[in-house]
Amino acid sequence: MFAEQAPVLRGFFVRRGANDEAEDLVQETYLRLLRAHQAQGEAIGNPEAYLFTVALNLAREQAVRRQRPVHSLEEMDHMTALLAAEDCVEDAADRTQRRHRLQALLGTLPERTRAVLVMQYRDGLSYRQIAERLGVSSHMVKKHVVRGLSICRQAMAAERGE
Repeated sequence: MFAEQAPVLRGFFVRRGANDEAEDLVQETYLRLLRAHQAQGEAIGNPEAYLFTVALNLAREQAVRRQRPVHSLEEMDHMTALLAAEDCVEDAADRTQRRHRLQALLGTLPERTRAVLVMQYRDGLSYRQIAERLGVSSHMVKKHVVRGLSICRQAMAAERGE
């Protein structure tokens, strides 16, 4: 069913403005279907109808989350220290230059990934707390953290010529 319905669900979410998050929302839809199936202990009568009901609810939740203010890049200044691979002995000019490059890089991340990084590193929230705020699974939060940090590290390494 996943192979058959995933492209349809992806299109459903894209049409509702969730371009960057469409794949995550498709996966979250299936996770919720599986959890419901496990919780009931019996087969869901019409899994496709249930799947699209869950998808519609996720799309509504996504629309509400999109209306929340986006965290500014200035709020993420302290992440520079977490992502920097060089010694702390750098002079102030190098740190400032690195911070500006990192802020520009963070601006290129998908909004959801950037928000997850802000909530984890600036706000100090756990994966579970972030998941509750964003209405996704802890697994999806971890995926965003790993993806965001990987993109940042690769770009910073590329700038250093590594």
